[in-house]
Amino acid sequence: MSRIGNKPVGIPSGVSISVKDNILTVKGAKGELQQQFHSEVSFDIQEKEVVVSRVDDSKKAKSMHGLYRKLLDNMVTGVSAGFQKSLVINGVGYRAEMVGKNLLLSLGYSTQIEYVIPEGAAVAIEGNNKVVVSSIDKAIVGQVASEIRSLRPPEPYKGKGIKYEDENIRRKVGKSGKK
Repeated sequence: MSRIGNKPVGIPSGVSISVKDNILTVKGAKGELQQQFHSEVSFDIQEKEVVVSRVDDSKKAKSMHGLYRKLLDNMVTGVSAGFQKSLVINGVGYRAEMVGKNLLLSLGYSTQIEYVIPEGAAVAIEGNNKVVVSSIDKAIVGQVASEIRSLRPPEPYKGKGIKYEDENIRRKVGKSGKK
């Protein structure tokens, strides 16, 4: 029994949900998202909430139940409020700047890295060392933030690199600290 799948998804004002030909469409103030879904689940759209239910009790239907309920919840949150992740760049001479629609990163390598921002994502720079990735699609936000972080992951000795703002880096003692 799926605990997440049984919870109804609330529909805030200004958001409309429609289902047609196994495609779930959510429209809101920030945009429109579509998600294709399997026939093992069905959506009962009421005035203030949507109830996701499974067609039968097969193993695949049970696994899809909670998944599509959470995907619908993320879509409703995305079109009404949006998602964002913050990255912090730490290191001497490390910085980020926007060049047109691309992100130019100086991360201690011999050349600067130019990261092309994909369609559907927006990147903002706060100061020289904070990058904020935002979008209406939670998957795009996570993917873009992960790709930017992977360009220079934080190292455990001095903490230099790119980390998530809420990430905690476990620091190691260097060779001089073992006396």
